[in-house]
Amino acid sequence: MSSNTPSDSIHTKHFVLDTNVLLHNSSALFRFADNEVVIPFTVLEELDKFKKENDDVGRNARQVIRELDRLRQKGQLADGVEWNGHGGRIRVDFADEERPHMIREEKPDNRIIGVAYNLKENGKTAILITKDINVRLKSNALGIETQDFELQKVDSDKLYAGYLEVNVPDEAIDMLYQEKQIDIDNIKDHLIRTHEDGTTEPLEIFANQFIKLQSQMDPSHSGIARRLADTDHLIPVQTPRKPIFGVMGRNIQQTMAMDLLLDDEVKLVTLLGQAGTGKTLLAIAAGMHKTFMEERYDKFLVARPIMPMGRDIGYLPGDKDEKLSVWMQPIFDNLTYLMSTRGVGTQHAESKNPEQRIKQFMDSGQLVLEPLTYIRGRSIPHQFMIVDEAQNLTPHEVKTIVSRVGEGTKLILTGDVAQIDNPYLDSSSNGLSYMIERLKGQALVGHMTLAKSERSELASIAADKL
Repeated sequence: MSSNTPSDSIHTKHFVLDTNVLLHNSSALFRFADNEVVIPFTVLEELDKFKKENDDVGRNARQVIRELDRLRQKGQLADGVEWNGHGGRIRVDFADEERPHMIREEKPDNRIIGVAYNLKENGKTAILITKDINVRLKSNALGIETQDFELQKVDSDKLYAGYLEVNVPDEAIDMLYQEKQIDIDNIKDHLIRTHEDGTTEPLEIFANQFIKLQSQMDPSHSGIARRLADTDHLIPVQTPRKPIFGVMGRNIQQTMAMDLLLDDEVKLVTLLGQAGTGKTLLAIAAGMHKTFMEERYDKFLVARPIMPMGRDIGYLPGDKDEKLSVWMQPIFDNLTYLMSTRGVGTQHAESKNPEQRIKQFMDSGQLVLEPLTYIRGRSIPHQFMIVDEAQNLTPHEVKTIVSRVGEGTKLILTGDVAQIDNPYLDSSSNGLSYMIERLKGQALVGHMTLAKSERSELASIAADKL
């Protein structure tokens, strides 16, 4: 342990950062204001292992190393270097004190926990910041205050759903359809949420948010409206007259989702829902219709993250095409269904079978199916792009994808925050939840949470009961 420094004030907190926090967000170094950030020497060794990776993890490792090297020019990292002029310090700790027997085994996690433990034992206010749940459990058992990295987390229990239900007079519903719009002021007095304790608060309607207008007198009389971008008007939501590649909205949320998917003015759409709610099928149907039938976009691109995002498909069996086929099989299944007679009916019936038609679109370059890691560094103009399983992306990865979107491109992100495979993400910290909450209200952005499973009766029972 280093000797006492000015940062050892009784009010100073010592935040010990685990490697996964820095790999998740390199700016975590500078997110603790006037406190001391402690980097265990083991973390430097782990960063060195990741720095050569050609993905966001490698990029973050390299960025942290560069920042620490820059701070090294100001003083000895072992003693702590002030970085912001307000008492904020960053220090490297060598963890050379004896560890309790429970964490004496030579493992990186144990050495990192040991740093926080020794700080606590020496009377410091030590807080271990880690995204590893098991490390949090072990630390807690040792009496160490432990937290997740909260900067890019949202409240998943209050996540923006994309729609509201409001009880209004019959005249408001009639006006919506007769005049093809209604001013929000016309229903302002009815935009009220009543809490369990009887208190009320006004409801805010965000850009592209949907409202189900329900008659106060007649339960069978209702209407669906959407706030038009950032105007003060609600417009009626019309169900497409013909199926979109054999697909029609089976419930109110699917109808709302399709309205966003087919609106070229909405450039970013997020769809959230459990398995079987139709989020991926609806997105693919809309993409095929917009690209192949309306020719509104030059290409239809569907991508899925390989977990973690930077991981290659080399671990899968077969050659590149066979590996890709295995990983993208859920997308192929949806495409095959939509291009089959069962999915399309007679609307687009052709002599070729679905597999032949998919191959034809892929050979022509109109349809592109790729792992998300292959898209890094590209600019993507004039494309209808779907990112499936987006709940497995970090907030930074989502930001990277959105920043790749070029002129004329529409981006759809779909996912289920109840099925996250990334070990360092949860329903509150994943990139999909983060983006839904942070971008709500933007004129170019729309969101819909799909609640009802429509895959089959059995799938619906499984989603609800298992």
